[in-house]
Amino acid sequence: EVQLVESGGGLVQPGGSLRLSCAYSGSAFGYYDMSWVRQAPGKGPEWVSTIVGGGRITYTESVRDRFTASRDNAKKMLHLQMNSLKPEDTAVYFCARDLGGNSYWGQGTQVTVSS
Repeated sequence: EVQLVESGGGLVQPGGSLRLSCAYSGSAFGYYDMSWVRQAPGKGPEWVSTIVGGGRITYTESVRDRFTASRDNAKKMLHLQMNSLKPEDTAVYFCARDLGGNSYWGQGTQVTVSS
């Protein structure tokens, strides 16, 4: 059974940093594209970043140069380092496997950026 569990969210002041983690259980982690998606209050889901199985990383424009996604295939972990956080980054952040296919999502972790 595939499970994804996010951690690392919290309250941070504007300009601060957080590092989100996603622990994956199941087979063939390294084979799948892994993504971060966020959902702000009252809005629909917004794609943040994807790391394909081969390692190429893409970001939505609003987080490029501030967020860094990474994966550790041996430990079956996905990370999102978030720097220079802004109030508009406030959202529930989800990790997801294979957004374009038979996808699995975690339960999400809340990130709140506020002074």
